[in-house]
Amino acid sequence: MKAWLGQAWRGAALGLGLLAASTAASAGDFGDRVDHRLDRKGDRIEHRLDHKGDRIEGRFDRRAAHAATNGHDRRARRLEREGARIDARLDRRGTLADARWDRRGDRFDRRWDRYSDRRH
Repeated sequence: MKAWLGQAWRGAALGLGLLAASTAASAGDFGDRVDHRLDRKGDRIEHRLDHKGDRIEGRFDRRAAHAATNGHDRRARRLEREGARIDARLDRRGTLADARWDRRGDRFDRRWDRYSDRRH
């Protein structure tokens, strides 16, 4: 029983060591990790705004379909245009926010690499 417990501890330690080594190797330095985190933040913002725009456009499309079935064609066209315009604006905001956070992450990574190169 005692030998089995020792082997289990060695196996767990070896597995944990390999996991830590592979994580450290894939993560790179601190600048890369911050860059990745900021990139993901930009992606999340873009996705949130895109989803919000799609929901709003869907709401306007439903209202336009209801107006069209009741014979209000001009109002239906206006509602569809307005929904598409709002969705496009939110998509554009999301794309710009994603690009902004990507640039911030890249800038941080470049500065961190420059700083770490000076220290060595």
